[in-house]
Amino acid sequence: MIKTRIALSLSMMLGSGLLAGTSQAEEHFAGVGTWSNVYVFQDYEKPFWDTELSKLTNGEMSAEVNSLDQMGIAGADVYRMLGDGVFDFGTTIADYAVGDAPELEGLDVPLIAMTPDAAHKMIDAAEPMVKDIFAQRFNATYLGMLPHPPQVMFCRDEVRSLADLKGKKVRGSGRMTTKFLEALGAQGVNISFSEVPGALQRGVIDCAITGSGSGLDAGWWEMTKYLVNVPFGGWDTAVVAMNTDRFNELSEKQQTMLKDAVKTGLEDPIWAAANDRMEQSIDCLSGSEACKKPTGAKMEIINFSDADIAKAKEILVSTVLPDWAGRTTPEWVSRWNDSVGKVTGVQIAQ
Repeated sequence: MIKTRIALSLSMMLGSGLLAGTSQAEEHFAGVGTWSNVYVFQDYEKPFWDTELSKLTNGEMSAEVNSLDQMGIAGADVYRMLGDGVFDFGTTIADYAVGDAPELEGLDVPLIAMTPDAAHKMIDAAEPMVKDIFAQRFNATYLGMLPHPPQVMFCRDEVRSLADLKGKKVRGSGRMTTKFLEALGAQGVNISFSEVPGALQRGVIDCAITGSGSGLDAGWWEMTKYLVNVPFGGWDTAVVAMNTDRFNELSEKQQTMLKDAVKTGLEDPIWAAANDRMEQSIDCLSGSEACKKPTGAKMEIINFSDADIAKAKEILVSTVLPDWAGRTTPEWVSRWNDSVGKVTGVQIAQ
């Protein structure tokens, strides 16, 4: 019933002429993007699909996108519904889909990419794996990947070291992050992004992990005082994909045109702004004068010691990554070691 309602909603958007100028375009797409209150959707996804795609393809393609929360779709359902052809393209956080594809956990590993440049290399290395995962698991054709700022920890109470995490109830941003938190002595809690503010207010959780920019945009600073500036949850990479049956309806020229447009009009601009976005989100969360769009946030920024970071990474490599290896297959672990592992200098024992 939910799929039917969403399909009807998408078809009405296309059929009723809500897409500006779409009557002249040869190909029209309807799809779902990430969260409506996060800058990646507001500043990049929506402008790209609603406006830039048509410009980049000389009017041969156009699209309409709505966020998953606007459409009432759970994050874990986006790629399932995409594979079923409920919409043409879909973008969501890869971690949301690990229940269907545990091998996707290897896309966004904590602590192994500490800068945007390192994250870019890591994600580029994972691309061949991601393409195959989407083809095999979701009847979907990979178009690109979009990073969010590093996944940091928003806390109600003071947390200054790994030792302070013991017993804390912490919302993880994905399965591997939750497992990592538990290995560090915290209690990992699975709560959807939209439910976090209420859970923090009621004391259901002590801390929550998300991207610094996402937490800023969603107002998590209103419920927390301390920001632990350590990428406990990787970079929350979102994968852009198209239903393969729909993609195969395009000519080879159109397929190339679409992929090129996603790269130049969506992927590249997000990466180009990644470092500035990361710095600005921290500046704005702390109330620094360097913040270009002050919100009133005045969080205290906490940086763990080098010794704590080294200890956490040792736990990741010795406990968390082997645990993930047990949830996937030796083939995927070998592919990870030969790609992501090589560029990050981390290997999973087999």
